[in-house]
Amino acid sequence: MTRIDWLVLKRVGSRIAVTVLVIYGIIALVESLDTYRFNFIARNSGVVLAILSVAASAVRWTIKTLPVTVLMGAILGFIDLKTKHELTIIKVSGLSIWRVVRAPTIALIIASFAVALGVETLSTQVVRQLIPTPPGEAALLTPPGEIWLEQRSGTQHYIMMATDMQPGGTVLGNVTIFQIGESREPRIEASEARLEPGRWVLPTAIARSPEGPARRLDNYALPTTSTAADLNLRLSSTEDLTFFELASLLQTGVTDSEIRAAATTRLFKLLALPLVLTGSLFIAFAFTAGYRRSDKYGRAVLYGIVLGFVVFVITEMADRSGSAGVLDPTFAAIGPAFVAIVIGVTVLLYKEDGRT
Repeated sequence: MTRIDWLVLKRVGSRIAVTVLVIYGIIALVESLDTYRFNFIARNSGVVLAILSVAASAVRWTIKTLPVTVLMGAILGFIDLKTKHELTIIKVSGLSIWRVVRAPTIALIIASFAVALGVETLSTQVVRQLIPTPPGEAALLTPPGEIWLEQRSGTQHYIMMATDMQPGGTVLGNVTIFQIGESREPRIEASEARLEPGRWVLPTAIARSPEGPARRLDNYALPTTSTAADLNLRLSSTEDLTFFELASLLQTGVTDSEIRAAATTRLFKLLALPLVLTGSLFIAFAFTAGYRRSDKYGRAVLYGIVLGFVVFVITEMADRSGSAGVLDPTFAAIGPAFVAIVIGVTVLLYKEDGRT
């Protein structure tokens, strides 16, 4: 790297770092307002771990806002170079716009991978340990303390409700099964249900029917297409799983298409983070580094920030669509990043009249 690379990297990198830290501080302050959660963790685990939970939770939200914060920090960095006429001298020396933005782009890509694979993993593990989501409540659609599963296998269709679960979800306790459609056992109750390949096994169960007395069933089995990986993802949230855990679960096999779409979208979104942040960097450079007669940057900064929020909204919408199976997970994760890069490059070339 040349001295010019170091100069541009120092100016832009320091402004991005300060902006991220400021946003992180604001988010941490908001997280600390949840005094009930803080006091609960402090009573059970100590004040230090309570503070750590606030810090880790703020890290996760900060990672979500990185496309906008990186864009704002990069704008400040390029404006600093511009107002001190350093960027003008660099461009007059004959260096292309791509040469100027090379060092920040490489550094941002490396830092993005570190955030996606390291910082995000660590913060997720801390939050999961200190602020666990109760089983079955990841979507906030079930009553507290209850786990509901819809199971299918061929013509068999039934609903399972349990109030207890062992880690992994392959063993459920206090189970009630409601058969959908005609069946000799419309309702089955059991103290335990174990997931085996292709079926749920109830060692001891009681079948209840309005047409006759209750009957005892031993080693009763119900067919299912669910796997251990399906249950692990269904009974948790993809936001509570790290990159490596998602990759491992997808490799073991997920049969449910909706669960597979949500997990794949989350996995690809983490991998696409460097592309999204690169697009934010290009947008910032395009709206601030072009030639201008005056030293007023208010309009350019406003346009850049608005466009950054648009990219952020598109990214989140694509994430929701990919998780729901509406869009292909690969397109949902990489599409917004590609759009951000194309917007930045297009505006940059337009500002430079096509000169590279």
